[in-house]
Amino acid sequence: MSGEAAAGGGGEANGIPPNVTIYINNLNEKIKLEELKKSLNAVFSQFGKILDVLAFKTLKHKGQAWVVFEDAASATEALKRMQDFPFYDKPMRIQYAKTKSDIVAKADGTFVPRERRKRIDEKTEKKQKREQHHDVSQVGLGVNAYPGYGAPQLTQIPFAGGQKVMMPEIIVPNNILFVQNLPHETTPMMLQMLFCQYPGFKEVRMIEAKPGIAFVEYGDETQATAAMNALQGFKITKDNQMLITYAKK
Repeated sequence: MSGEAAAGGGGEANGIPPNVTIYINNLNEKIKLEELKKSLNAVFSQFGKILDVLAFKTLKHKGQAWVVFEDAASATEALKRMQDFPFYDKPMRIQYAKTKSDIVAKADGTFVPRERRKRIDEKTEKKQKREQHHDVSQVGLGVNAYPGYGAPQLTQIPFAGGQKVMMPEIIVPNNILFVQNLPHETTPMMLQMLFCQYPGFKEVRMIEAKPGIAFVEYGDETQATAAMNALQGFKITKDNQMLITYAKK
């Protein structure tokens, strides 16, 4: 299923007609993917034949799933009967999906091959990256890497031989560092190996939906400052010079 994360808007009252696929959110994110799919299949099979249950590991799809029935009547009955049902201690929120699953699209002849969709998605992704470059101030806030902390407000200034990078406003020193300009292949383990050399290291948190940044926590502000001073400008690759600041409180 492609682009169905957007299926969360409205129900029939908002103009989404009844169809064979229901969209479910507010699911417990701690449940393993395969267990979640099996449990959804077991719960919803009482309303009719299920063609597919879809759920994904990606951050933006967490807590969501789609159940594809053979007919719209089954989907409607499931929506009515299971709305707010306590599923793994959280009430399910259910509505009709805005977009079709691949299995339904193939059946009615409206299926678009994934390769074509991939090209469209790549264009969208490039646009989002350009926008992200100008709005780095929001990263860390929406994804809750550290509650109460986020990326500093940033402005462009020349740095490292004329290259422009995003530099922060004055931020109050604290025990959590905000690291940016990381190569996309950077892993938490790579950063941990670098930052754990310095006293007080606690953990590294990277944001799956926002490659190129990380938060690093130390026991106190003094320890964080020492690590920042030691690793400022460190190159993980020859083209990526780390830029480290304090996280914004």
